[in-house]
Amino acid sequence: MKILGIDHVAVCVPDVGDASELWRSLLGLAGGPREVVEAQKTEAAFLLTPEEAGACVELIAPAGGNPGLEKFLERRGGLHHIAFTVEDLAGALHELDERGVQLIDRVPRPGARGHTVGFLHPSACGGTLIELVEHAQVRGLER
Repeated sequence: MKILGIDHVAVCVPDVGDASELWRSLLGLAGGPREVVEAQKTEAAFLLTPEEAGACVELIAPAGGNPGLEKFLERRGGLHHIAFTVEDLAGALHELDERGVQLIDRVPRPGARGHTVGFLHPSACGGTLIELVEHAQVRGLER
């Protein structure tokens, strides 16, 4: 598995619009892509540094029908996961599965910004949810 960098850090919030305004005004971040990811029943808004560096902050909120995210938000909210960009997501998930790493996803699924994603179970990394992201451009697709 080849990690290319940190893609984003996700923060779970009750309302993406309100949180986005707050984060942008307090930290001077720029608004990036915002969408509902139907496959995950999640609303996502990305906040970018002034230089639009590779890593960004993703604000996420349940978009109806995501009991796991709703439960997380009800219990504590805040930091939800760290996402790493990988070169070959399907290969990475297969490799981790072969090594006995507990996974939420054994095959890639649709994610935000046209990318594909796969999640490691929080128990795999001491309680931290890890997302692996393969950018659409790597797969030969455009955003």
